[in-house]
Amino acid sequence: MPSRLRADFQPEELSAVLSRYDLGTITRLDKQLKGSRRSPKVIITADCGRFLLKRRARGRDHPLKVAFAHSVQRFLAERGFPVPALVPVKDGSGTMVILDELIYELFAYVPGGPYDHSRHCTADAGRLLGEFHNLLADYHSDWEPARRGYHDSNLVRSNLNGVPASVGKDDSVVGRESELLSTVGQLFDAYEDAAQRVNDAGFYSWPVQIVHADWHPGNMLFAEGRVAAVIDYDSLHLLPSVTDLANGLLQFSIIGGPVDPRQWPPELDESRFRQFRHGYERTCDGAMVQYEAVPWLMIEALIAEAVMPIAATGSFGRIEGFRFLRMIGRKVAWLRANAERLIELARA
Repeated sequence: MPSRLRADFQPEELSAVLSRYDLGTITRLDKQLKGSRRSPKVIITADCGRFLLKRRARGRDHPLKVAFAHSVQRFLAERGFPVPALVPVKDGSGTMVILDELIYELFAYVPGGPYDHSRHCTADAGRLLGEFHNLLADYHSDWEPARRGYHDSNLVRSNLNGVPASVGKDDSVVGRESELLSTVGQLFDAYEDAAQRVNDAGFYSWPVQIVHADWHPGNMLFAEGRVAAVIDYDSLHLLPSVTDLANGLLQFSIIGGPVDPRQWPPELDESRFRQFRHGYERTCDGAMVQYEAVPWLMIEALIAEAVMPIAATGSFGRIEGFRFLRMIGRKVAWLRANAERLIELARA
């Protein structure tokens, strides 16, 4: 079972990696505790400025995959898209360091804050997704990224099947095993139904392009009501662009709350849903968007995001897995009940 502990750098590791860059004297190192626990990050203050060093997580560290992501980031940066600048190594050999089969990336540090749920930030996140899709609509490279995302995924099904064994080890499930199995069964049925509806709409005949595949507030920095930078290009896929749009609509309209997910409401924030969609269409023509698939893709994305970490660790971050799954079940039920209205909201 994967560790729940956050990965960290060793002092000698940092020294060896940073020696490959020309930063001048380093005056300060600060751990960056956001993002994936499997991918350690540190903020560096040096003579040449501030930087963020990242070690790629295992499974996302194939050199060709990283090189592809870097080529996309440079392409976007050259066209004015707000992406953190990659720092080249000092010997001119590229923008990644490979040390003991581990891959490291260094970026110019971009100051910014978290998503504040405001109208301006929500609309700007949608606008930038549309711009991202426009810029990369005809992008080609020798490396072809994965074509399998959260839709109709056997990996998601496998993780759903693995949830009872993982979550069942928690004391909170003792005596409630049948409820756990029922919750997982309902999510499995909802995932299958959503995937079938998307397939019936023609998913596998739709044009594909480079998509971000992880468009959510945690992968953005915000300042003065706008997105200051879009980060994390580890998950680039080749898929219909509506998969990004549906996930973005979900992530920017979902309502969370306090630590206890039992208090999270099932409904979406429809105002933010509209703001994100309107922002998207400011830069990307919605005429070709398969809006009829949006709520069903949202259901698939919601289930996929929840069950993968829970199957691996028994929890979702610091939240006990069974409690989180029941909250996801309530949100999925709401999405299914309101699917037709969401389609109309997306088209409006």
